[in-house]
Amino acid sequence: MSPAAPARLKGMQTTLAIADVTPPVPAGTMPAVAQTTTAPTAELEEYRKELTGYCYRMLGSPFEAEDAVQETLIKAWRGLEDFEGRSALRSWLYRIATNVCVDMARSRARRATPMDFGPASAPVAENLNIPNEVAWLQPIPDSSLADDPSEVAVQHESIRLAFVAALQHLPPRQRAVLILFEVLRWSAAEIADLLDTSVPSVNSALQRARATLESRGLSSDDTAPVIDDSRRDLLARYVAAFQAYDIDALTALIREEATQNMPPFDMWLSGRDDIFAWWVGPGIGCKGSRMLPTVSANGTAAFGQYKPSETGSGFDPWALQVLEIADGRIKHITFFLDTQTLFPLFGLPPRLES
Repeated sequence: MSPAAPARLKGMQTTLAIADVTPPVPAGTMPAVAQTTTAPTAELEEYRKELTGYCYRMLGSPFEAEDAVQETLIKAWRGLEDFEGRSALRSWLYRIATNVCVDMARSRARRATPMDFGPASAPVAENLNIPNEVAWLQPIPDSSLADDPSEVAVQHESIRLAFVAALQHLPPRQRAVLILFEVLRWSAAEIADLLDTSVPSVNSALQRARATLESRGLSSDDTAPVIDDSRRDLLARYVAAFQAYDIDALTALIREEATQNMPPFDMWLSGRDDIFAWWVGPGIGCKGSRMLPTVSANGTAAFGQYKPSETGSGFDPWALQVLEIADGRIKHITFFLDTQTLFPLFGLPPRLES
């Protein structure tokens, strides 16, 4: 970036200064500033989606990621006069974003999954429990990460729920090192410069971070299947069978060793038999549900699930189902029950009429 670039950027500024007096954003909502004329300059805005992917991996929440990106762009806008083109604009933005995310990660509880609370439970209602003061890992729409589906496909392995969940077990700086090196393909020297540390320190952090991931059976090189015609057919058959509550048909579609979890409950189930025992037992209220496809989440399929309303008319929101596939069958099902915040994020209606 040339030394004249800051002046050019400042010449394109809109009304971002209004953000200085914007009221605090309510928890669980996207910042209004990101959707109004208070947006940063066009050059800065070009980096929004890739920064969102980075901040989401760091923080495990699309809402916190959006907050972090907005703060990054505001800090960058305010600092343009001092930037003077001494480094690439992209590197400078990642430096700001990393500092923002590290500060946020240190001041907030890490994002958890039900699997973090112990072994699988028996499929009985007595095992339902909502822990106090737990921040849960949340899914993100692929459309928030890139405009081109092929770009999302490249990110599949590093945006999977299991991988992002594992990242949350790393100290924030280790988290940043791993993402920058393994996902964004920065060199150790570039990361050392960004973090104001040494190359040996970066390599040491990277080694420790890799060991933590390996202990959880994960790697950034693991590939996630692209949703092709055969998998679309599998998903269509799953939706039809789930809506019909056809356990025989579902048996052919779900792996024997499949798992299920339902945040904010800390209970999770292991094995198709236990999953079905739940569905026909305590979870029988899902019978008669309707499923609505939505944009993919974390590189895999997602559906809005609506249960028959207790009023006898229409269908009420119940869960965002995120399905992970392996070897031609469904291997993991997450029912995200926070429909109040997730359904608007994924463009799902608040309820379905009969």
